[in-house]
Amino acid sequence: MTPAQNRAPKVSSVLLCLCCIHAFFSCAVRLVAGQTSKPVFACDVDSDPSLAGFGFCNASLGVEVRVADLVQRLTLQEKVGFLVNNAGNVDRLGIPKYEWWSEALHGVSYLGPGTKFSSLVPGATSFPQVILTAASFNATLFETIGKVVSTEARAMHNVGLAGLTFWSPNVNIFRDPRWGRGQETPGEDPLLSSKYASSYVRGLQQSDDGNTDRLKVAACCKHYTAYDIDNWKGVDRYHFNAVVTQQDLDDTFQPPFKSCVLDGNVASVMCSYNQVNGKPTCADPDLLAGIVRGKWKLNGYIVSDCDSVDVFYNTQHYTKTPEEAAAKAILAGLDLDCGPFLGQHTEAAVKGGLLNESAIDKAISNNFATLMRLGFFDGDPRKQLYGKLGPDDVCTPSNQELAREAARQGIVLLKNTAGSLPLSSTAIKSLAVIGPNANVMKTMIGNYEGTPCKYVTPLQGLAAVVSTTYVAGCVDVGCGTAQTDDAKKVAASADATVLVMGADQSIERENFDRIDLNLPGQQSLLVSEVANVSKGPVILVIMSGGGMDVSFAKDNDKITSILWVGYPGEAGGAAMADVIFGDHNPSGRLPMTWYPQSYADAVPMTNMNMRPDPATGYPGRTYRFYTGPTVYLFGDGLSYSNFSHSLVQVPQLVSVPLEEGHVCRSSACESLEATGEMCSNLALDVHLNVKNVGRFSGSHTVFLFSSPPSVHRAPRKHLLGFEKVFLASQGEAQVQFKVDVCKDLSVVDELGRRKVALGTHVLHVGDLKHALSVQIGSSGLSLSPPRHF
Repeated sequence: MTPAQNRAPKVSSVLLCLCCIHAFFSCAVRLVAGQTSKPVFACDVDSDPSLAGFGFCNASLGVEVRVADLVQRLTLQEKVGFLVNNAGNVDRLGIPKYEWWSEALHGVSYLGPGTKFSSLVPGATSFPQVILTAASFNATLFETIGKVVSTEARAMHNVGLAGLTFWSPNVNIFRDPRWGRGQETPGEDPLLSSKYASSYVRGLQQSDDGNTDRLKVAACCKHYTAYDIDNWKGVDRYHFNAVVTQQDLDDTFQPPFKSCVLDGNVASVMCSYNQVNGKPTCADPDLLAGIVRGKWKLNGYIVSDCDSVDVFYNTQHYTKTPEEAAAKAILAGLDLDCGPFLGQHTEAAVKGGLLNESAIDKAISNNFATLMRLGFFDGDPRKQLYGKLGPDDVCTPSNQELAREAARQGIVLLKNTAGSLPLSSTAIKSLAVIGPNANVMKTMIGNYEGTPCKYVTPLQGLAAVVSTTYVAGCVDVGCGTAQTDDAKKVAASADATVLVMGADQSIERENFDRIDLNLPGQQSLLVSEVANVSKGPVILVIMSGGGMDVSFAKDNDKITSILWVGYPGEAGGAAMADVIFGDHNPSGRLPMTWYPQSYADAVPMTNMNMRPDPATGYPGRTYRFYTGPTVYLFGDGLSYSNFSHSLVQVPQLVSVPLEEGHVCRSSACESLEATGEMCSNLALDVHLNVKNVGRFSGSHTVFLFSSPPSVHRAPRKHLLGFEKVFLASQGEAQVQFKVDVCKDLSVVDELGRRKVALGTHVLHVGDLKHALSVQIGSSGLSLSPPRHF
């Protein structure tokens, strides 16, 4: 995350001083009984009855009333102490220290000083890295994982091992395949990223008692906005100014954050390190106060990425003094600083006349309101709604099975020569397992990880099914020298060969972007030489966050199958074996385009433009705009079954109502403003029939795409919706998509305004295409009679 991570041990030591809370939380309770001066729980009226007289400790009052009561009791110095992640204690008011920084990207993480593991809770369920979970295209799964993570987080909080505020998920768009943090994101598509964001946030936050004013834990959508360069050829995130058109900002980068706030009701948004069009995001009042707090009405707090305020002062030199930097951040709408900067310079900014104390009141009020909704000011958490949760609720068998199921649903089958996969566990008597990622553990969980409940490596998963012989083939994924002799020997005698290759955090990670898209070192040499001598089917497994140029393997007939498994989490090896031996029919689809190496050679990461530029040969980015060659496409993924689609009911014409005197009634318009009365109830239904015509039962993702008219440099095609259905062999089901005309059939124009494109929209489902005409009508919504097929 940040430079501040280097300070984590120091911050943690401060947090841990409360009676070694990580080892045995109840000792802190005994200290309360022993009349310690240091409060353990805010508003613990059972231990200090005098606290009952404070309005902010009265849970029967509304959040705003309680917050106002608390703020007016604080001195300026005390207020400043609540502007930083390592928030100060106020003993006279019964308020202990609170550490805001915890992480839960794909399970409770040990990154961030707010969370730790101990002998009491030695690990938590480690789900697949986000990019693989997103490949499931299953919004229900996204939310279910969030619910499990929040339950484990609450359980750890109750024994003093975790906070209540988790700075997850990462919903940045995976714009460039070289980005080291692409693994943390839901991929390149704004709709998928939006659905993932809102679903995961709901899973984390929604209270079990249905009280919308309560939070189970507080999620945070990051990193706002247009952040997707870490360190590429000397360009780093601390210095990078992302030059972004208004069209690309509103069309591509902003939608996931908007969905987080409006659909997920997220409790926090984190601003990023980079500048956007010359302004640091954490000092931009238009982005923070104007959009997040103003247009989207965030009910929560805005936090900086760690040391971002320090970065825009000391590294970007955006202000002349630290006091000016503190003032600009708070006035822009920042409420909390991950790092000490605001704690060090805000008081001086007030005394120097750069900032009114009322601005600080506003910021800490947002912070306190979030803690109020979490029950932080309601005393002992074990006497609250989630008080019965504890160590036994972490790493439960059902949670670990969900981790395995999530990996199964995400794994993508990219190539499968007829008769290759699935392997038969009875016909295969010997299996060669080769590759630097074949027997790894930590690699499987990616970054922002926690300590897993347990690991099942690829080798362990496969060896549990059939007899295996293992050869690493490379010392590590860097594969400086491929050790081919032993690998070829075992492959030549085995009934089938599985090569587990790809990347790890030494290849792609935070603060480290890739330079090329090839398999590292001599991995491709190892794969090719082994394939050439193999006796049976050869299955190439790619473990990575970003896509790889595996054209050599795609085109090699000796390599019969290719699987992408992302970073599949603690149960990744078991899930791989389930897919390879047919206990699970693969249904994952790629959430990002896989480009050839020529793309990385020609396109600099620093070019933020999404749309192609024919004048310069710039090919654009992502499946929505990219015009060049690909290795695999967004949405690619095979099954052991075949599925057929047929349109059942869909309109051919949509007439959009306009009021009398509208300018577009008398002159030709290519689009209409997607606002106002025109958009009320302007929707249509698309009914599809899906049938599993194969002999394997399995899940199938139905995609609804649209290619809009060529106006406002619109996308070549974009995703309108997706639905995952399970079908038995020869089973069929009907899938319905509700298409909101103003939302789904609109495009963003050059000024960032959403417009309904007039003309012919081509709807795509699999190989089906259907023309839908959007025209200006006389009055009221007019749909042509549904067309049945």
